[in-house]
Amino acid sequence: MAVFTFEDQTTSPVAPATLYKALVKDADDIVPKAVDSFKSVEIVEGNGGPGTIKKISFVEDGETKFVLHKIEGIDEANLGYSYSIVGGVALPDTAEKITLDTKLSDGPNGGSVVKLSIKYHSKGDAPPNEEELKTGKAKSDALFKVIEAYLVANA
Repeated sequence: MAVFTFEDQTTSPVAPATLYKALVKDADDIVPKAVDSFKSVEIVEGNGGPGTIKKISFVEDGETKFVLHKIEGIDEANLGYSYSIVGGVALPDTAEKITLDTKLSDGPNGGSVVKLSIKYHSKGDAPPNEEELKTGKAKSDALFKVIEAYLVANA
């Protein structure tokens, strides 16, 4: 297995503590409210802490699909969160898992800087498919923007 790492960074007008609470602590409630296509978030294993696996169900192209997220780490004191995509439609056939490490910090004008490290754990040594990476990033960015807009509208 090879691991390919990609780094990304964005800013948000939402304060770090508020954004962290929404993305980590309250995500199971907020995401289905903010995103019409998301239907449910359920814990299939664990108690909500590291090691927990969540099944996220949503509708895409008129079909109900799901993604399995495994919580790898929660660092509330430093506004850090790590999870892996371990199953479902977001996990390409060429990947064992995709791990996302997120760290929030103070940004301009009371907002946040969001640093993201993505580790693609491939089956074998083949690099990830560029088109799959672009599609995954676009979906992730869109989800983030919808949650951000929900927080701004409900502030």
